Amino acid sequence: MIPIPTNPEEAATVIKDFIKTYIRQAHADGVVLGLSGGVDSAVVALLCKQALGKNRVLCLFMPEAATPDDDRRHQQLFTKKFGIPCTTIDINPLIDTYIGALGARPPKKTLANIKARARMILLFAHANHMNRLVCGTSNKSEMLVGYYTKYGDGGVDIQPIGDVYKTQIYEIARYLGIPKPIITKPPTAGLWVGQTDEGELKMKYDTLDQILMGLECKLPTETIQREAHVTKTQVQRIRTMRVRSQHKRRSPLIPKLGIRTPGLDWRSPVQEG
Repeated sequence: MIPIPTNPEEAATVIKDFIKTYIRQAHADGVVLGLSGGVDSAVVALLCKQALGKNRVLCLFMPEAATPDDDRRHQQLFTKKFGIPCTTIDINPLIDTYIGALGARPPKKTLANIKARARMILLFAHANHMNRLVCGTSNKSEMLVGYYTKYGDGGVDIQPIGDVYKTQIYEIARYLGIPKPIITKPPTAGLWVGQTDEGELKMKYDTLDQILMGLECKLPTETIQREAHVTKTQVQRIRTMRVRSQHKRRSPLIPKLGIRTPGLDWRSPVQEG
């Protein structure tokens, strides 16, 4: 077993301080985030409320035809328990418009990315109107293997749980008192009927996080195999996913021509507090 240390109280404190500091330095009036009915967005929404107050947090629940009934029930369960403002926007009309513009129904995964990008547009529209920032809900496990849509759920201003593995998210969720049904249901992006995260990843999050932690610590492949009880092929597959998805985690590359280049060696100070 490769240890993945977690102190939920400390993690929650650090994340809330990050949110408060970034919003203050950006002179923003709050955050807008997508609430899916899943554990990741529930954790982020609650931490935002605790950091900023509920009047500076707006959740958007954006269902469509493939959205599971459990997600609809769980977002209501969550917002009712914690009193967080949430607006529901049916995105089916948007999806139909995109399909019409394309002239034919696209392949399943292409359509899934369109759905994620439609939600991104709505989040930024609300954020722009309200002078707020769009808060992401992707965890470290997803980000490292590229399991998210570029300029979709990856198109945000901040990613408060981007350095928190999925298995750590569950611990934080229990610490925060997130309702048990939200924590225990199989994770899904709800982008097509029957879709599950672990089904697409072809691996349980427990196993994925073990491999990623091993890679983060630069452990030899043989050590990761032994400690995580996985095969060499599994380790290599996750390593390859991380490398191939690197473009998702960076700003678009720019060829260097000038003395100092944006995003390369002309770096603006990070927002400090």
